[in-house]
Amino acid sequence: MNPNEKTSSAMITIVGRPNVGKSTLTNTLAREKIAIVSNKPQTTRNRICAIINRGDTQIVLIDTPGFHKARTKLGDYMVKIVKESVADVDAIVLMVEPIPSAGPQELELIEKIKGSKCPSILVINKIDTVPKEELLEVIAAYSKLHNFDAVIPISAKNHDGTEELIQKLEKYAVPGPKLFPEDMVTDQPEKQVCAEIVREKLLYCLDKEIPHGTAVVVTKFSEREETEIIDLDVTIYCEKDSHKGIIIGKNGEMLKKIGAMARTDIEKFMGTKVFLQTWVKVKDNWRDSENLIRNFGYRT
Repeated sequence: MNPNEKTSSAMITIVGRPNVGKSTLTNTLAREKIAIVSNKPQTTRNRICAIINRGDTQIVLIDTPGFHKARTKLGDYMVKIVKESVADVDAIVLMVEPIPSAGPQELELIEKIKGSKCPSILVINKIDTVPKEELLEVIAAYSKLHNFDAVIPISAKNHDGTEELIQKLEKYAVPGPKLFPEDMVTDQPEKQVCAEIVREKLLYCLDKEIPHGTAVVVTKFSEREETEIIDLDVTIYCEKDSHKGIIIGKNGEMLKKIGAMARTDIEKFMGTKVFLQTWVKVKDNWRDSENLIRNFGYRT
């Protein structure tokens, strides 16, 4: 790096209840698909960093699991991730829906923001779903609870207000070297991104509790030297034999559908052809086994 070049960086955590749109916002601001997205709550399980370079400024966005009342050891892990992610950052974004009253999750998150003594921004997402005049009630309700640096209404899905938000986040950058190389878009290993893409398709294709009881582990990730084709072997773990049958489907049709959808997105992410093979195995109640949770890659 040129010693005369003035660079700066900021670490920004995004927190909020499940399904409020944190991952959609992360992808929108990064202009890359960094985090998987679904219409089901608790999609994100790990903290995910998106690296955004804007000129001499680098913003590292930390997307976190939805803050919820944990019912399993995996849920405890996810809540722990959120609590740890509000420490040692330059600013915190609290994302809420356009409802003129804070729920218990928001109230607890606001207390943690106050305890962190960290600058914070209130982002009201999904503004395309309510009349503009209703936003004033939401702003008034949250302004009574905490003195946010700014309140920014957005639609992460439609990109409304997102440029104003990123400009505000740039102001929290502190002088110093960039934290990551400029060609990096995330700190996640490629294997982890591929596993998450498969899990996203499980969430998309399956109903009720089944996709929440799945974990995806990459068991083989290798590139053929002459062709650059990637051989990817993936094991999908579920909690019951009946769930395994549903994931595989009649004559294997559901598993083929999930694999085909995942391969399309993985090839787009990797920029090359992918030969994907999938298997399904049962691990009873793995979400309440600390050893299996760690084995499946969920570790702080």
